[in-house]
Amino acid sequence: MTDAIHHFIEQYGLLAVFLGCVAEGESAAILGGFFAHQHVFVLWHAFVAAALGAFAGDTFFFILGRSFADHPYVVRLRKRPGFRRAYRLLNTHPNIFVLSNRYVYGMRLVGGIAAGLSTIAAPRFVILNAISSAIWAVLFGTIGYVFGLGAEHFIGQAFMRHERLLVGLGIGLGVAILAWFVARHVAKRERAKES
Repeated sequence: MTDAIHHFIEQYGLLAVFLGCVAEGESAAILGGFFAHQHVFVLWHAFVAAALGAFAGDTFFFILGRSFADHPYVVRLRKRPGFRRAYRLLNTHPNIFVLSNRYVYGMRLVGGIAAGLSTIAAPRFVILNAISSAIWAVLFGTIGYVFGLGAEHFIGQAFMRHERLLVGLGIGLGVAILAWFVARHVAKRERAKES
């Protein structure tokens, strides 16, 4: 069973990192770094997959906001908690907003739509988004890599190759669940502020 999981991660792990980073992908970027430490794939490949996924996701939501402002999906997203605040921040501090938006969990999607609906020029958004995506990917990929170093140090040689993969998957699931709870808490606070 663990051989099949290992083979699957070797074959499709970078694609999973990319796809995970298209959405709210901190856990995918962290797992990319962790698996790079476990020699499942090369660290810089994990960085590139995470950066490209983050860039593609934010650019997609920017285009969605810019080109399909009246589409029911976009209208629904505009009603999400924090949208008004994101839009206000974007219009007052566009560079800082685009560079920092991805670091606020739960705001990437709303922030991308808000950027598309704002007056920020598309080339400016693309350049700032590329810079932010690269920094974000290296930061969270490095966190995963360092976690792999720490786990190996504490558990030692008994930490077998297959067990590392299962632990990594468990960590990714744990980070995703924790992020979901944090996002729910932030969304509740935003709804309370906007009411």
